[in-house]
Amino acid sequence: MDVIPRVSVGQVAGGRVELGASPRLVVGAGAEETARWMRTVLAPATGLDFDGAEDGATVHLTVDASLGHEAYRLTATPGGVQLTGGDAAGVFWAAQTMRQLLGPGAFRKAPLPGKAPWSLPLCTVEDHPRFHWRGFMLDVARHFMPKDGVLRHLDLMAAHKLNVLHLHLTDDQGWRPEIARYPRLTEVGGWRHRTKVGLRESPLWDERPHGGYYSQDDLREIVAYAAARFITVVPEIDIPGHSQAAIAAYPELGNADVVDTAALPVVDHWGVNPNVLAPTEATLRFYENVLTELLDVFPGTFFHIGGDECPKEQWRASPAAQARIAELGVGDEDGLQSALIRHFDRWLADRGRRLIGWDEILEGGLAQGAAVSSWQGYAGGVAAAKAGHDVVMCPQSQVYLDWRQADGPDEPVPIAHVRTLEDVYRFEPVPAELTAAEAEHVIGTQANVWTEVLDSPRAVDYAVYPRLAALAEVAWSQLPPPAERDWPDFEERMGTHYARLDALGVEYRPPGGPRPWQRRPGVLGRPMEGPPPIV
Repeated sequence: MDVIPRVSVGQVAGGRVELGASPRLVVGAGAEETARWMRTVLAPATGLDFDGAEDGATVHLTVDASLGHEAYRLTATPGGVQLTGGDAAGVFWAAQTMRQLLGPGAFRKAPLPGKAPWSLPLCTVEDHPRFHWRGFMLDVARHFMPKDGVLRHLDLMAAHKLNVLHLHLTDDQGWRPEIARYPRLTEVGGWRHRTKVGLRESPLWDERPHGGYYSQDDLREIVAYAAARFITVVPEIDIPGHSQAAIAAYPELGNADVVDTAALPVVDHWGVNPNVLAPTEATLRFYENVLTELLDVFPGTFFHIGGDECPKEQWRASPAAQARIAELGVGDEDGLQSALIRHFDRWLADRGRRLIGWDEILEGGLAQGAAVSSWQGYAGGVAAAKAGHDVVMCPQSQVYLDWRQADGPDEPVPIAHVRTLEDVYRFEPVPAELTAAEAEHVIGTQANVWTEVLDSPRAVDYAVYPRLAALAEVAWSQLPPPAERDWPDFEERMGTHYARLDALGVEYRPPGGPRPWQRRPGVLGRPMEGPPPIV
């Protein structure tokens, strides 16, 4: 059964069930959202209207809570198809499996002429996810992606049974969410005058201004569109590093006693930036006001506050920051960053939310309710899990999808070490050194794509797919240890999956290497030789 991600139990009986031109959709309580998706997405792709007569083939959608959260059972018999979920999400994932079983044509926007009648193999599928955080982080701060592009990625996530979109909304190079109280965040912080093409070694520049932002209604639409696909959107606002776009808009946010913050622009190149937020009460109030507006837009439990790559040089040189360290009694600059993180952890907890941040938030001590996105390797996630904190495993050496996919001169803007489709498929999110109790704190995994050198939707497609399909299987399926995983089986199933991606219009990296228009000759990256260190 060439379904991706691989199902827990799949039995094919032989023969097929013909749906005919007009199968009848029978919708039980709790399955209404999946019925809407089938009528608005699957029906246009197939031409099936799902309004058949009583004596035609039927597709039943039902909820049976005994199956468990997000679990489902799909049964295809000569009389029709039964999709049963443990909850509404489970029914939806059953429909995604049904779509795959219908064939690649079911992933188009309209039916192809002369297509044979739609049918499914007679089969029984029983399935449930390994992790309940199955994520994809999309960086829209470095290169802005218009709203329709984000909605498209939500559709692609749903097709792979991924359920968390982590939106990286702010950075030194751009501020993307509208904040009504602070309009300069998007008027000034949303735009840079030019953009480095490639990494710092590159002499090339794109001299066009670049930017864009999402209105709060745009963001609400993204959240609603995601929710209809059982995807939660986790927003990220970077604090206290990666904040120069905000400082460019409101210079009082920076360390004005060390640097002329009024002269700081939105950054036009890439790398870790020394211009970080001033650790003042006024800065805290500013970001509380920002978060207050965004909590009204994003209803999910988690809110990501970044916390990564915050150089401390300005704080060391700042009399105001040093006075703040003494006032709070936190000892040093790491303690000061920890105090900032703890402040927002308490602030979010008071409003029924949970803070999550990159693993640097462990420095100086972590507030008890906070969760960690472990990106620098496994070590931060291991330390967090052993201390009783929830962890999302996303180590750069395994699941940074902007890293290059092969060695050789044709790979576009080669970044870091080679991470192939097979490398991602063999990624194991739960470190072996965790006890069973500690491993329970690994709530999931996600792949991250940073867009410094991914300056178009086509470039993002190339970097993300097909590797995100492998991550989806790692996150959903009950796989054996990495060395024992059946790579030939996955590779064979991908043969069919490429046809699905073709039907969806995804410009993925072909197995044989980039197509001519996917190359970027003359644009320097920063390739690293050999396998990456797994730390």
